[in-house]
Amino acid sequence: MQYSNGQREIWLDWMRVSACFLVMATHSCEPFYLGGEGSLILTRSDAIWVSVLNVLPRACVALFVFASSYLQFPLHYTTGEFFRKRALRILPPFVFWSIVYAMVWGEPVQNFKDLLLNFNYAAGHMWFVYMIIGLYLVMPLLSPWAERVGKRELQVYLGIWLFTTLIPLIRQWAGGAAPVIYGPSGIPNAAKYPLWGEASWNSYGVFYYLSGFIGYLLLGLYFRKYVGRLSWGRTLAIAVPSFALGFAICCGGFLSRVWADSHGVFPVEGPVGLAALWEGPWLNDTFGVTLMTLAWILLFRKIETGGIFYKKLLLPVSNSSYGMYLCHMLVLGAVSAWLRGALGIGEDGALGLWTTPVQILATAVISFACVAVLSVAVRKIPKAGKWIMG
Repeated sequence: MQYSNGQREIWLDWMRVSACFLVMATHSCEPFYLGGEGSLILTRSDAIWVSVLNVLPRACVALFVFASSYLQFPLHYTTGEFFRKRALRILPPFVFWSIVYAMVWGEPVQNFKDLLLNFNYAAGHMWFVYMIIGLYLVMPLLSPWAERVGKRELQVYLGIWLFTTLIPLIRQWAGGAAPVIYGPSGIPNAAKYPLWGEASWNSYGVFYYLSGFIGYLLLGLYFRKYVGRLSWGRTLAIAVPSFALGFAICCGGFLSRVWADSHGVFPVEGPVGLAALWEGPWLNDTFGVTLMTLAWILLFRKIETGGIFYKKLLLPVSNSSYGMYLCHMLVLGAVSAWLRGALGIGEDGALGLWTTPVQILATAVISFACVAVLSVAVRKIPKAGKWIMG
């Protein structure tokens, strides 16, 4: 659904396009704290640049979920029609690009075996599709309630969910430095300090069913039903402190963990699981990211008019945003490698202290432009285009 109350929600198109760029900005930072098969930060300045430039766009995935909820939830048609429309939109491009990644990255035979159970780990961004499908599966169950829920009741549930975004911080405070455990896939997971009903034999604690991305589903519902147009003054009064606090929590949390592991000496390196622990404060279901997501939403809602730029350029990119997300790593990886070869690495690079931020931002901008042109062009191919790009 692209429309609400008979009119196109222009601000959601701006949000989707911006979220695509923010995703690429996030992934452009990864080579500067993930090195080869492990974790690696070369210099103190790289740690600071990564903390700033990786935190600023961290609300990207939450914005995608919010936009989907705002347009789709509660359901506008029958459950069967909803699943049919979503399946045709989501699954063919996902299958196509999963096959592409399996063939071009890593060992194809093993990659195809992995696809029977999960996404190809070399293309880690494909986790998003599994998550969004999971949300689609529960939307029909929650839709009757969403149609009737009152403002106060919805606020209570949002408040409970907002508390769950603090749980990662509570785990860190209660459990200290958690060890890293490895599953059959070899992908690391921080061992969780059990809270409120959790145990080694039970993951389903009291907040299990009201945590994670389900909150962004409810947030989209709340904005659609109960949040009217706000003045610029009120928007900024909420958005600016929310973003600043969220940024401080995420940035400070990342740097504190890196500093603790490095003891002030760089480079700091270790197994890939070390980076998973560094990333803890800026995961999608954490308090800081939630605050920044709220700020982005409030600001995007102030965009009310279109124009030639919107109709001719931004709208086609917005319609291709799903395909852009799926295919962007193929382009971004090549652009990042090219820039690292051209500019060098860290403070010894061609631009000195500025080598790392220029590489990160240039990788994001060049990748976004190339992927946007590619995706819009492919999507225009008769019959096949939408099956490839969604």
